[in-house]
Amino acid sequence: MANVSALKKTVGIDEDSSTKKITPAQIIIYAFLVIMAIIYLAPMLWVFNVSFKTNKEIFSAPFALPQNVTFDNYTFAWTAGKLGIATLNSFIVCAITLVLSMIIGSMAAFGIARLRWKFSKLALTYFLTGMMIPVHCVLIPLFTRFAKIGLSNNLFGLILPYLTFALPITIFIMTGFFESMPNELIECACIEGANLFDIFFRICLPLGRTGLFVTGLMTFVGNWNELLLAMVFISDDNKKTLPVSLSKFVGPYNTNYSQMFAAIIIAIIPTVIVYCMFSNQIVDGLTAGAVKG
Repeated sequence: MANVSALKKTVGIDEDSSTKKITPAQIIIYAFLVIMAIIYLAPMLWVFNVSFKTNKEIFSAPFALPQNVTFDNYTFAWTAGKLGIATLNSFIVCAITLVLSMIIGSMAAFGIARLRWKFSKLALTYFLTGMMIPVHCVLIPLFTRFAKIGLSNNLFGLILPYLTFALPITIFIMTGFFESMPNELIECACIEGANLFDIFFRICLPLGRTGLFVTGLMTFVGNWNELLLAMVFISDDNKKTLPVSLSKFVGPYNTNYSQMFAAIIIAIIPTVIVYCMFSNQIVDGLTAGAVKG
């Protein structure tokens, strides 16, 4: 027994740590976190539950479990509601915008943060002004201009404004990551004969991958849920994105809520999967730089 106690002290384990009591402050914090989790998860679970019901069941017993579980609502939403082609269109637009914003934004951020040139701060200010311009201000000019050059009712006409509004926040976040990198790494690379592209692709970009995860998720979720531009620029049903197709389930005089809730579940599944896959990297990216060692 003495040997076990000595071994615990050697490896730095406190014998009293296992019997440490939970303080009242910790109980309050845990209770608050549980309540917040219930508040956020309860609506999603309720929507998932009623998506298997009929309209009659929803109005008669909205919080009860479905009497007969059926996937007819999901089948209708995927086929008749054209959510299948809408999901594909959204994925194409979001994927292309995501890749281009990460490549162009990280390159611009690297040039601003690590290269010495006279107007680097002015360039950063210029890009950041894009964060202060709401999409409503440029909606009509974009629509008229795209109509003249043939980009209206075209997925590429959505990618351009999506990319434009995604670049400022990407450049802003990635600039902070590149500026926090130690100069010694880049100096050693220069001594070893690395050129500018080697420094960017082999050193800075891998070290800034947490920033890429954060900006990538923000860009993907924001464009996946975007409705205004997609509704204005796209009129062809075969080219509409997922949010626009969801709006068709709500009618002016009648709404089939069971089919609408099934469509909502289909729409949120990709974002939930993406967040669950990269949640750890996102937390690391948000907390990077909070502690200076």
